[in-house]
Amino acid sequence: MTQYPEKFAQNPSPSKEKKTIRIELARSTIIAIVAVVLGFALISQLVPVIFVLITALMLVGTLNPAVAWLERHRIRRFTSIAIIFAVLMVVLVALAVFTVPPFIAQVVSLVQQEPELRGRLIKFLAAYPLTESLADGLRHIQYAALFKSYSSEAMAFSRGFFEIIAYGAGSFFLALYIMIDRDRLRGALFAVIPRAHHIKLARIMLNLETIVGGYVRGQVLTCTMMTVFLFILLSACGVPNAIAIAAFGGIMDVLPFVGIFLTMLPAVLAALAIGGVAATVVFVLLLCYEEFESRILIPIVYGRALRLPSSIVLFALIAGGTLYGIGGALLALPVAATLLMLIDELKVELPGESPQPKDLAVQKDDIVGEAEYLRRTNGMPAEEAAGIALEISGDRKLNEEDKTSDNSIPLENVV
Repeated sequence: MTQYPEKFAQNPSPSKEKKTIRIELARSTIIAIVAVVLGFALISQLVPVIFVLITALMLVGTLNPAVAWLERHRIRRFTSIAIIFAVLMVVLVALAVFTVPPFIAQVVSLVQQEPELRGRLIKFLAAYPLTESLADGLRHIQYAALFKSYSSEAMAFSRGFFEIIAYGAGSFFLALYIMIDRDRLRGALFAVIPRAHHIKLARIMLNLETIVGGYVRGQVLTCTMMTVFLFILLSACGVPNAIAIAAFGGIMDVLPFVGIFLTMLPAVLAALAIGGVAATVVFVLLLCYEEFESRILIPIVYGRALRLPSSIVLFALIAGGTLYGIGGALLALPVAATLLMLIDELKVELPGESPQPKDLAVQKDDIVGEAEYLRRTNGMPAEEAAGIALEISGDRKLNEEDKTSDNSIPLENVV
């Protein structure tokens, strides 16, 4: 019989040694991770405050060109701000006076005509086999039970509506204070950034103003088109108070996703007082216009104004609405345009990536602009230096736009 060594007899199957892997984190790494987690938790709790700040900055970017225009016409800045905000207040009050009383009168009239309108709707639905069940349910509807079941939702909607009003007022006054304290706030921002990066920072601020202006122009255009379309449609159907309902629809068109429903409800109910055919026409044509606006008009208008691809416009609206509801959808497009602009301005060259001619030209212009900026602002306070940086970046931007327009191909050559 074969004899095995003693060590194999004692250990017939030698076991593998267990290896222990130890992961040690430096104290600074742990502190950084905890700070990031706490920062995200704090931001999630301050989402309404962030929305107020973003809205105020958008309002500042919208009104600042008008204030600058008045300043160029030798009107003091404080007086210019007072004039612009007074005009804005007058416009808002005029819109409220022009739309709210006629709209309330229309609602009261619809409530008074409710039995007749419901009878017409029941008769219209009962005439078709597919909608006969809806007519039967509408015939036996109990408003007391309906109001009781939806009372909590109504209270939540009312609370949310008043919160929006409060946040809007807060954004209005915050924008006013930001514009009044512009020099000090801008000087504080430029003071914490090294002067070698002031030209790039000024360019980012000018690009932000361009983004906000493009977004506001897009909102004005889409809301105006909705108002005109709704006024023509309601006037053609013989609906009373067409101007008030159309103005209300144009204002509600600012709200993504839910704006069309808030517009459609009073318009269809007002048309229902004329007849079932008029209500059907208004309902169908509003749905068609909403599809046209959401699928074609919005991507084209905001894509050109914000320089965003149509796919990113739709994705940003869906993502913003999913994450933060109406407020998220309302601010999704300027936030998306801002993020893409920051990525383009703060991008880092990857290994093996060859710089493009456009990037090299921008870097060369930055070097020249920074040298001029450092020469002109030597020993100057941050508040005054910020104005010089914005002036240099603004002149460069105008020169680039002039070059682009000069290099454009004439239309007759294209044809």
